[in-house]
Amino acid sequence: MEEVYYFPKIESKWQKKWIEDKINEVIMDAQRPKYYLLEMFPYPSGNLHMGHVRNYSIGDVIARYKRMRGYNVLHPMGWDAFGLPAENAAIKNNVNPADWTWSNIDQMRKQLQQLGVSYDWSREVATCHPKYYKWTQWLFLQLFKKGLAYKKKAAVNWCPECATVLANEQVENGLCWRCQSAVEKRELEQWFFKITAYADRLLDDLNQLKGWPERVKTMQENWIGRSYGTEVEFFIPVLGEKVKVFTTRPDTLFGVTYLVLAPEHPLVEKLVQPDLKEVVEQFIYKTRQMKEIDRASTELEKEGMFIGAYAVNPVNGKQIPIWIANYVLMDYGTGAVMGVPAHDQRDFEFAAKYNLPYQVVISPSADEIPEKLTAAYTEEGIMVNSGSFDGLSSQEGKIKITAYLEEQGLGRKTVNYRLRDWLISRQRYWGVPIPIIYCEECGTVPVPDEQLPVMLPREINLTKIGQSPLAEVPEFVNTTCPQCGGPARRETDTMDTFICSSWYFLRYTSARDDSQAFSKTHANYWMPVDQYIGGIEHAVLHLLYARFFTKVLYDLDLLGVEEPFKNLLTQGMVIKDGSKMSKSKGNVVSPDEIIERYGADTARLFILFAAPPERDLEWSDQGVEGAYRFLNRVWRLVYNCLDLIKNAGDLNLFELSKEDKDLHRLLHQTIKKVTIDVEERFNFNTAISSIMELVNGIYQYLDRVPKEQQNSALLKDVLNKLVILLAPFVPHISEELWMELGNEGSVHKVTWPLYSQDALVEDEITIVVQINGKVREKLVVRVDADRNEVEKMALSQEKIKKLLEGKEIKNVVYVPKKLINIVVK
Repeated sequence: MEEVYYFPKIESKWQKKWIEDKINEVIMDAQRPKYYLLEMFPYPSGNLHMGHVRNYSIGDVIARYKRMRGYNVLHPMGWDAFGLPAENAAIKNNVNPADWTWSNIDQMRKQLQQLGVSYDWSREVATCHPKYYKWTQWLFLQLFKKGLAYKKKAAVNWCPECATVLANEQVENGLCWRCQSAVEKRELEQWFFKITAYADRLLDDLNQLKGWPERVKTMQENWIGRSYGTEVEFFIPVLGEKVKVFTTRPDTLFGVTYLVLAPEHPLVEKLVQPDLKEVVEQFIYKTRQMKEIDRASTELEKEGMFIGAYAVNPVNGKQIPIWIANYVLMDYGTGAVMGVPAHDQRDFEFAAKYNLPYQVVISPSADEIPEKLTAAYTEEGIMVNSGSFDGLSSQEGKIKITAYLEEQGLGRKTVNYRLRDWLISRQRYWGVPIPIIYCEECGTVPVPDEQLPVMLPREINLTKIGQSPLAEVPEFVNTTCPQCGGPARRETDTMDTFICSSWYFLRYTSARDDSQAFSKTHANYWMPVDQYIGGIEHAVLHLLYARFFTKVLYDLDLLGVEEPFKNLLTQGMVIKDGSKMSKSKGNVVSPDEIIERYGADTARLFILFAAPPERDLEWSDQGVEGAYRFLNRVWRLVYNCLDLIKNAGDLNLFELSKEDKDLHRLLHQTIKKVTIDVEERFNFNTAISSIMELVNGIYQYLDRVPKEQQNSALLKDVLNKLVILLAPFVPHISEELWMELGNEGSVHKVTWPLYSQDALVEDEITIVVQINGKVREKLVVRVDADRNEVEKMALSQEKIKKLLEGKEIKNVVYVPKKLINIVVK
């Protein structure tokens, strides 16, 4: 064994051997419990950042630990490889997106292998590979055949910078989730997935996800946004049509004094009076330029306009004016709201601004009906000015008014959702082509399975023109109808890349099966994912979409589980100088530089030790240095003990000295602490801290006990178990030390050590001796010593005798196994 810890040689040696020996490859095994460990796969941007290092190091500890606990662990890796950045890079650098992407994948795979992450590389997938996206297209067709994929003209979110549409989930505070540009609205023919058909199951099944953070479940619950109420129909005499309004307060219907439509509502054009048409169109144009988030804001200055038409209140027959306003959005509810100024503060302010009337219909008491309001009364109460419903409580009124509306055919009890169908069309090149053909004779025709995949053409002119670059490739567009054989054209939009990541965890279970998207047998063995790790930013994007896909596949009898991820860990960010690492802030630390200077094990150890996984981690150069020093300290410890333990015999627990017992106890305390911290809490920082304390304890043993009295068998046992405990955290140095200690095989194949309850029992304990509550001495006594024995020992101590001279003992208080307090006067 070399005296100096030379990590470059050690790490490259073991990385090569692990790949050659296929040590992490796995197959189904009915004799062992399975464990599917998965980190969210990365976009191949070209280089790993410290956030990646943290994510994958966390996952690798769990994977390695579970293997050592006897689990059959699936721990795969792949690439979320389609997407706009590759296309933009291609435009910028005049390269093909495929070349750029595959080059980046090669680089990042190399980096992950240098990090020592224990992936089963035989299952590697890339979503841009035709053998993968063939099955993405096939899955699209399954949703199409089930009626869950459809095309319609709709007002969509448009990012002018990315020149493509965005799903609602990809608009954050009115901005594009990727480039932060302001999002506009456009009318386009687009493809959608009917995720709303699964709204109730997506919401209700959150209760099954006991291993998910409550914060993530709440975010999904709020995004789905289920609310119970009544759909009310307001008749519009001039058109002979009805407009539907959703309300959770049908008890206030007698207080409706106006109706408001979204400026984009299709009825507006029909209803606006000729003399108002020009100003109404100006108002609509102005509103369309606003960000959706601003229109939904409670701080928005509410603006509106009467369009010259009237509707009929269904409960009292009164005519009420129809307005349009900037705070009503077509995408939420029905695009129409009823104005109840007496009982909704927003409506109250709007009515006051435009001098619209209000009618009090809910009062705290039937005997006290306010004549004038200074603010809306929004609480529940007693119904007044409501005809035959007067005197009912709000709760009773909701039920009875809804029943009345249903009897009259004017409304119904219903459920409303904030969730909208998933818009999946993208006007970009680098994505999965939508496998649809348009024929003048046959209409919309799905591409037959045997013609999949619909391949992306390699020769492409990439420009930001607002329509898919594929539309400019005649060889791609022009095709033959599979039904009638006539001329036809292909769909030129590509799919949202979140579709690719909505099923990748299933592909891993049978990644080399070219005959199907995934084997049901293999998927049912491995699924669900036992532990999923990734950022909370995906709470209402990837995580919601993956749950939707899994439920669809369950309904299609392709899969035996309804939820994809049993447990979810959302790791914190890596920050430096108080903010997230970013090139623009100049606070980026390159993993390559750290690995080159200190080694992968040091990088892993620091990032696992610096903070609990779910907390943000503040980067510290001193912390990295400290981790490196610790590994050197472990290396020297083993090096210095090799001669002592090389001829060690079997450990005899009945022949241990006091110092031996202390070290043996410390070892088992450490095993217990590390096991609990990794198994139950993922508190890797405290687990590593315990290992550091064990290393200190070994050094102290070597310093205190004369060399000829040191127990070589005990030291060998302690060092072997120390290396095993370190193995999930720092795999390279652990593998090397395991070999140097004379062991055969890989340390990562060794069974995780169990702690002995007997070893944890202490023979002696320390008792604090106090005089009048102040600590004056400490005693080491037998663990089973009784009060009389402890008191006698305390009073016999020379120091205590001197302190008690000339004083009268009034009382002696004894707290078993902790302290004895001598009260004197």
